[in-house]
Amino acid sequence: MGVLVKEEIVRTNCRGCHGGCGVLVHVRDGTIIKIEGDPDFPTNHGSMCSKGLAFQQLVYHPDRVKYPLKRVGKKGEGKWQRISWDEAFDTIVNKLKQVIKENGPESIVLAQGTSREGEAFLARFGNLLGTPNVMAAGHFCYLTRVGASLVTCGNLPICDYDGNPNCVVVWGSNIFWTNPDEYTGENLCRVLAQGAKLIVVDPRLTYTSSRADVWLQLRPGTDAALAFGMLNVIISEKLYDKEFVEKYTHGWDKFVERVKQYPVEKVAEITWVPADKIIEAARLFAKTKPATIQWGISIEQNINCIDSDRLLIDLLAITGNLDVKGGGVFFLPPKGQTISQFTYHKELPPEQSAKYIAGDAHKLCHMIGLVPENYVYNAVLTGKPYPVRAILLQASNPVVTRPNAKMVYKALSQVEFLSVADFFLTPTAELADVFLPSATWLEVDYTGGFFFRHGYLFPRKKIVQIGECKSDFEIWNELGRRMGQKQWGANHIGDLDQILAPGGVTWADVRDKPFLRGEVKYRKYLEKGFSTPTRKVELYCTTFEKWGYDPLPTYKEVPESPVSNPELAKQYPYILITGPRSPVFFHSEHRMIPWLRECHPDPMIDIHPDTAKKHGIKEGDWVYIESPRGRIKQRARFNPGIHPQVVCIQHGWWFPEIKTPDHGWDLSNSNILTDNDPKTLDIAFGASNLRTLMCKIYPVKQEEAK
Repeated sequence: MGVLVKEEIVRTNCRGCHGGCGVLVHVRDGTIIKIEGDPDFPTNHGSMCSKGLAFQQLVYHPDRVKYPLKRVGKKGEGKWQRISWDEAFDTIVNKLKQVIKENGPESIVLAQGTSREGEAFLARFGNLLGTPNVMAAGHFCYLTRVGASLVTCGNLPICDYDGNPNCVVVWGSNIFWTNPDEYTGENLCRVLAQGAKLIVVDPRLTYTSSRADVWLQLRPGTDAALAFGMLNVIISEKLYDKEFVEKYTHGWDKFVERVKQYPVEKVAEITWVPADKIIEAARLFAKTKPATIQWGISIEQNINCIDSDRLLIDLLAITGNLDVKGGGVFFLPPKGQTISQFTYHKELPPEQSAKYIAGDAHKLCHMIGLVPENYVYNAVLTGKPYPVRAILLQASNPVVTRPNAKMVYKALSQVEFLSVADFFLTPTAELADVFLPSATWLEVDYTGGFFFRHGYLFPRKKIVQIGECKSDFEIWNELGRRMGQKQWGANHIGDLDQILAPGGVTWADVRDKPFLRGEVKYRKYLEKGFSTPTRKVELYCTTFEKWGYDPLPTYKEVPESPVSNPELAKQYPYILITGPRSPVFFHSEHRMIPWLRECHPDPMIDIHPDTAKKHGIKEGDWVYIESPRGRIKQRARFNPGIHPQVVCIQHGWWFPEIKTPDHGWDLSNSNILTDNDPKTLDIAFGASNLRTLMCKIYPVKQEEAK
């Protein structure tokens, strides 16, 4: 008689990157054997990226840490001892109580990376703890556009692909490779197949820009100037929606005067984009209805961060494409608690909020609930404005992913107490005092999509249990309860019930549903205006006026460019882009996954063939890239679709196969080259200039190439 084998297919949704794709997980006798796309899921319609397809290799990877650890010996020596969860939690809680007693909760910093969707739980814990200092990638990624939209139009407009836009602007995003928040490339493919026009703004020839009807190949860092140029055309040729502008915008006359300062000829000189191309793109966008704009984080990683975001929202608004079918829509979530309700922002006492470690700087970042990280690392190293003694870090590898990596490494090596929750012992985790083994999206019950603005909620079901791994949500719940915070559920599921309660449902009611969706309703401003102080789209921002910032968007030359620093450009003649994503990695994640590393074994620098020839560099050679901050190496890849004065390197690189505790974190790490000087940050949000630096390149000698 044969052995009975149990096989099932579980419908859930992926969080191997930002896409939130529906998946079908094939399970045999409790083991995941295959992951594929769900054809009935609204965000990806069955398509899947390589990261999701390979994710079971992460779940069962032999190097994955499956139980809590505490450091033995000095930081960075790689000596660990297995401990129980009780000991791990007690160690953290005792240290937090000690710091609060001796220095106050502001000396504790909570931190996370680019989202495994634990933001709400981390923020809740921090607000109830009393610390105003929460850091994440959000001050130069995604939350920047959330903040800009809050003060401009009250909410973040999301591309309504289901509404069949007839024109799509993809600005600083290679969506077919990256599948960013709220989107997958499949949706853009679908509307293009239906005949939509495509405008792409990107310094590089990518697959996305190769499909464009109009490709605007701008100089890196000049996005705000280009947006002004398009606005100038639209306004001077009266291509804007006059009724919308008259009824629903604030500050039109002053805005027009600012836009007039950027005639197309001037913008062409700034951006390197020919004037006729700017005019063509502006006319196509303004005359084609409906139209929408999807932008990527590359425009948000420089000193023009918030103004660039505001200008793109302004483009949508004045052309009548805001909150209309096929435009940029304010989607309504399913009924439930909002992020701000669940996170108890009002529970942070005003006297504690006033201890925000960045002081009066970056007020919009403070409003969102984040602090630019360099202020934290500086406080660790100097004790000013007060000491930071403990950092609780979750789902992040800042030694590799944050600007000025040398400073980050030094600070995390010196901070009195560091806990890290992750899947593997990354270069950052190797500096921890306590390591907490995190569960993946296949090992957790959660309301996926709770944080995002697409109007969906995706019940994500626990399928397997790996070792003693706990979800990020369970970890915050347990820490909160042990710290005496009364607002947590009796367990993690109780927290999910809390989120769902306003909709009259529980986790048990929704866990087997593929998704929940809020009501789809357009032109909501006709009934109640926009959620801003004037109830209008604020082309002239009254909140910024109150804070002492320029109420109108502007363009600033980035601090490090051939224009702003011609003397530096003599020594470092190339404009450096640091950060385009690979389709097989998610920032610094997944480099230990066999299938993915086989696709992409080495870090790559894109160089124009003529530039490479000038330096004696052949394709595939190792190349040194050097900035005023340091030097790294990556392999040369020729790209004739990049300007000869621009080079583009990849970020997130470390080498899990290097078994020393540093894992080669400084060999090819783009953030060895970047800076986080407060004087060079975006004024409102604190974004760093990650994509707009100066560098020089030269070949690596053969004996140094290994």
